Amino acid sequence: MRYAYYTLLFAVVLTVSVMGFRGLRSTQPPIEVFPDMDRQGHYKPQAESKFFADGRTDRPQVAGTVPRGRSEVGAADPMFLRADDARFAGKAADGTFVRGFPIEVSETMISRGQNRYMIYCAPCHGALGDGNGITKQYGMVATPTYHDPRLRDMPEGEIFNTITHGKNTMMPYGDKLTPDERWAVVAYMRALQRAHHASINDVPLEQRGELK
Repeated sequence: MRYAYYTLLFAVVLTVSVMGFRGLRSTQPPIEVFPDMDRQGHYKPQAESKFFADGRTDRPQVAGTVPRGRSEVGAADPMFLRADDARFAGKAADGTFVRGFPIEVSETMISRGQNRYMIYCAPCHGALGDGNGITKQYGMVATPTYHDPRLRDMPEGEIFNTITHGKNTMMPYGDKLTPDERWAVVAYMRALQRAHHASINDVPLEQRGELK
């Protein structure tokens, strides 16, 4: 039992020695438990270095570095820092969701949208956009159909925003799809909606013979 008291006394003395006098003024330097963490060797900005061939400590930016912040409206490079709200947020200058597409819609773009849609969207929304994805077989019965009038009339920018940030039980996909890929998915979604309400008159004459 005596050794237990000795151990406790030693622990108290050690604790007070290390922590008890913190904040008090002293002419002695502070205790550095890990001096290598406090005193690390490093270059000063714009200093000379013999390690690099160009003799500079400051290194050039890595290729593909993305700057942070925003450029001014009307700047020579409008893509700098993602200042285009329509393209990167789906919103107009007044904060409302945009209608239409801020990038060119092409066959290549829609094909890319189909590819991304089948990977990320079809499991829940179905290959036809009718909400009959495979997840419905496992109890997810509230997935909406794209062919509902509410979604057919929804601005493209709002759909883009939903893909980016998610909604209700739908998780966000902004970390999985680039902005242009999100627009491509929206374009493919519009194609599914158009096809769902199409008629024989929408098919070119030279291709109607291929229909069964």
